[in-house]
Amino acid sequence: MNKLKEIARVLSVTSDAESIEGFLKSILTRNEIDEISGRWELVKLLHEGMSQRRIAERLGLSLCKITRGSKELKKSRSPFKTMIETHRSINEKKPV
Repeated sequence: MNKLKEIARVLSVTSDAESIEGFLKSILTRNEIDEISGRWELVKLLHEGMSQRRIAERLGLSLCKITRGSKELKKSRSPFKTMIETHRSINEKKPV
């Protein structure tokens, strides 16, 4: 089995967000965490409709990186879009 798929399977059946966060902090470097976190923020902002130039200014990213995220979101069956919609669904269920 592909190792990335193996990790994804384990994470998909783990319902404890704190355990997953602890795992990610232990397996990734600080720079890798920052990079992934930045990409997540980028995709959320794109999904919300923020312009690529504004995102570049806000996050200090190159337009090339932002364009890549934009292209990923536009794909049919986009994993980015699926995760953003899951995130949105979770946040809508939280009491205010």
